[in-house]
Amino acid sequence: MIVPLRALLRRIKFMALFLMMTYAVAYIMGAVSDWIYPVDKYREPHGKAVKVFRWEDGLDREHMTFTERLRLYYWLGE
Repeated sequence: MIVPLRALLRRIKFMALFLMMTYAVAYIMGAVSDWIYPVDKYREPHGKAVKVFRWEDGLDREHMTFTERLRLYYWLGE
C-alpha cells in the first residue's frame, strides 16, 4: 500500500494550523471579555450617578407567607 506522504503532511500541517488559530481566537475572545466585563459591578457608583436599587432592611423574609414571597419573587425576578 502506498502512503501519500505529501498529502498526509499537508493534512497534518492544516490540522496543526487550524488548532493553533482556534486556540488564538479563543484566547483573544477571553481577553476581550475580561477587558469589557466590569471589575465589581455591584460597587457604589461615583460622581452624579445614584444606586437604583437598595434592599430594604425592614423587610422580614422569615415571616412572609408563601404568596408574599411569590409576589416578591415575580417583582424582583430573583
